[in-house]
Amino acid sequence: VEPAAGDFSNVVVAEVVSVEKHPDADKLNVCEVDDGAERLQIVCGAANVRAGLKAPLARIGAVLPVQVKGKPLKIKPAKLRGVASSGMLCSEAELGLADSASGLMELPADAPVGEDLRQYLSLDDHIIEIELTPNRGDCLSIAGVARELAALNEAALTPVDCSPVAAASDDRFEVNIQATEACTQYAGRVIRGIDARARTPLWMVERLRRSGIRSLGPVVDITNYVMLELGQPMHAFDLARLDARIEVRHARAGERITLLDEREVELDEGTLLIADASRPLALAGIMGGLDSGVSENTTDIFLESAFFRPEVIAGKARAHGLHTDSSHRFERGVDVNLQAAAIERASRLILDICGGQAGPVTTVTTEAHPREPVQVPLRRARIARVLGIEMSDAQVESILQRLGMRCEATDEGWQVTVPSYRFDLRIEVDLLEELVRIHGYNNIPRVHAAYPGVIAPQQEARQSLQGLKQRLVCRGYYEAITYSFVDPAMQALIDPETSPVALANPISSEMSVMRTSLWPGLLQALRHNLNRQQTRVRLFESGLCFLPEGEGGASLQANIRQQPMFAGVVCGDRMPAQWGEAARKVDFYDLKGDVEALLAHVADPVRFAAAEHPALHPGQSACLRQGDTVVGWLGALHPRVQKQLGIDPRVYVFEIALSAIEKAALPAFRPLSKFPEVRRDIAILVDEKAPVDDLMAIIRQTASDLLVDCEIFDIYQGEGVEEGTKSVAFGLILQEFSRTLTDREVDEEITRIVTALNEQFAATLRE
Repeated sequence: VEPAAGDFSNVVVAEVVSVEKHPDADKLNVCEVDDGAERLQIVCGAANVRAGLKAPLARIGAVLPVQVKGKPLKIKPAKLRGVASSGMLCSEAELGLADSASGLMELPADAPVGEDLRQYLSLDDHIIEIELTPNRGDCLSIAGVARELAALNEAALTPVDCSPVAAASDDRFEVNIQATEACTQYAGRVIRGIDARARTPLWMVERLRRSGIRSLGPVVDITNYVMLELGQPMHAFDLARLDARIEVRHARAGERITLLDEREVELDEGTLLIADASRPLALAGIMGGLDSGVSENTTDIFLESAFFRPEVIAGKARAHGLHTDSSHRFERGVDVNLQAAAIERASRLILDICGGQAGPVTTVTTEAHPREPVQVPLRRARIARVLGIEMSDAQVESILQRLGMRCEATDEGWQVTVPSYRFDLRIEVDLLEELVRIHGYNNIPRVHAAYPGVIAPQQEARQSLQGLKQRLVCRGYYEAITYSFVDPAMQALIDPETSPVALANPISSEMSVMRTSLWPGLLQALRHNLNRQQTRVRLFESGLCFLPEGEGGASLQANIRQQPMFAGVVCGDRMPAQWGEAARKVDFYDLKGDVEALLAHVADPVRFAAAEHPALHPGQSACLRQGDTVVGWLGALHPRVQKQLGIDPRVYVFEIALSAIEKAALPAFRPLSKFPEVRRDIAILVDEKAPVDDLMAIIRQTASDLLVDCEIFDIYQGEGVEEGTKSVAFGLILQEFSRTLTDREVDEEITRIVTALNEQFAATLRE
């Protein structure tokens, strides 16, 4: 809330009686001014001062909002170049009515001399600026705000007078809508014989000023006034400059237009235009062109009012570096039935202020124009269910009718017909929101929520996502949350074999495709931390990846599989800086240990297998298999990827499908044996490429129930071991539940295991 004018006092309406040149200054004039009580001598340098002009006069003792050395200006008797001056003629800027001014503020010829200016212009008023959410475009007008206030306060609404103006001639101008889906209704009217030099009434100039719009001439002022009053943007063309007809069409390649702000812009083929038979006239819904605009010499005009679909106008103004009052309204939606009424309202004002003769209103409507009002069913039972309050039928009908809706009773509630200006009301919950909004959120009684006291069962055979996260937090990780939208270049770098789904309306080019992996977001977060001197980074994230399937490929029509994933990234030292352990960089097996912590209680075993991935370092990468299905990857980031990302330290990453680790083995008790364990250590020589995991699998498959555990305690290559082979040492733990094992039973078990390893991998015992 701001005052309508600056803080000034003792300023009156005055009339300049005579003007003479200052004897010692070429740019100053000595004026005789009548302030209603006496005639004063005023020295003035304004270019527009003249005899007969009525302008504001600050008398001796007046205080103006202009700051001089940090204090308001106080008018005192003065001498300017030796000539006495008993006051000051003022401009809009000196009164705090405008940011700048080129001369004195000119008042109407019938302004009463001597009347206090604040009283004459009703300046002891306030301007209320309302911030609107984008869905309430209907309140981007005085009429819309008035409707809202009437509904909230149960007050009578006085509608704007949009009564038809009788046609004084049969002058028409042809309108041809070619872009029938973009512009569904266009209304126009020819008005001849106007006086474009007429003066805009002071009341209109003041209302426009208080709405943030400066006066630009009567015709433009009237179109702006109707836009503020009704919410319908309008434009007036100089009829003499139009060729043959109006065409509403899309721009052609290479077309250009000079706008009213004197900027020339090149048009894209998708830009919606208002044109005539030979050239573009205006950017539809945004700004008019300079060549066809109304000037002081205009005598005949073509007044237009149109409906453009919001999605057609959205973003077009910004593409040209513009944001106008017109585009702001069209982007949010304009009443589809307001065009003809706005023409009638503007016509009446033009005839009253500028004179002229109006032709009939011509309205062209396409097949795509909404004709039937939107009807929304409202169920009585849903009001209490959703809002938690009971409302009588009379209350419901009163609120909806005050909002301009029609209610028809049904068995379950009402069939509600929504007014055309409320384009944000489309489904039942929209109506429920309106009911509680008008009823008042503060009027909803406080009640304690009912607590059933029933504890939901916890599935023991399922690992919670929170539990998985906690395991990594305990291992020094931090959770990250990144965007599902990623840079196509980053996506191609990490997962070049998958075509991601592209967004139709991306936030930016760096966020224009849907991720197929969590790695792009995590790597960006890691790089962000490294660039800020964080040398030890351990991050994890859980979220959806979006994988296109079927014939649609990466198009918007594709079947998209949303895959929940769990991923992490690490780099830097294995442990924080400390005195108890020597510093060491994290390696592949540290990451593998973290992943194994996630797999500790998985029902279906997951095994690691050496494999190559486009984003991972060859020889330092592995896939995770659950049965025959690859459910994840881990390894060192490929040096090529690190170089392109500008990351220097070695980075390790993992990613696993959440579905593969959610199902847990059900805990079960196994009786403990009272008899001693027997441990036998064996070291076998095997080909260096043989996976140790496969050796472990053969041991477990071959051994009997006597084998209760098998662990690896050494892998060796070097002196004493033939080149191309490796020595792998296993600790085999055997135990019988009901008796002590004999040496013979143990030897037979070991022999059977060694024989199986020899048959499968040509393994031999190391001497």
